[in-house]
Amino acid sequence: MEADRIEIKTVLISVAVVAVIESAVGIAASTGLYFSIFLLGAARLFEAVLIVLIVLNRERGLSSIGLATSGIFSGLKRGLVWSAGFGTIVLLVSAALFAAGINPLTLIHARFPAGQSEIILFFLIGGMISPVAEEIFFRGIIYRFFRRWGVFAAVALSTLAFVLAHPAGSGFPLPQVTGGILFAVAYEKEGNLTVPITIHILGNIAMFSLA
Repeated sequence: MEADRIEIKTVLISVAVVAVIESAVGIAASTGLYFSIFLLGAARLFEAVLIVLIVLNRERGLSSIGLATSGIFSGLKRGLVWSAGFGTIVLLVSAALFAAGINPLTLIHARFPAGQSEIILFFLIGGMISPVAEEIFFRGIIYRFFRRWGVFAAVALSTLAFVLAHPAGSGFPLPQVTGGILFAVAYEKEGNLTVPITIHILGNIAMFSLA
């Protein structure tokens, strides 16, 4: 992975694209004229497409971010293995917390819309579309760029960016920190962006279901 480094211009263009789209979504949502969940989904999809086009234009194809089409199926399988392993760890830790009189479900926070159709849309966007867009940006672009300074720097800085990009709650952002580290480590180990995408999707769906 270290040999395939994302150039600074690619990073700057990608960051600018995401910042502009996210700002536009925030302004549009604040007016109350648009359905914010649908708008967020459209924005995430647009961001993913634009970043892919930027990579295709400026880098050495999608393989430069670990998203070669030949590795998608194997990445899905490895992502399932990682998800099963991490899920087992979470179950064991949760059981230990319950035994200690602590409810681990209090660590999970998610705001759900009121209507049933909106909840389905929430799962589709938050559970599938957003993880794909976020992994392309935070691991494919941000992690890959910082990787030139070593694994620790790449994991720490990409996780920090991932945490800061999510709305801050009142407590410690444990799901974001844990997820950011897990996705980065899986990406480093496998060299295939489909792996953290799969883990992220399954993790979000599981977390939303529990919430």
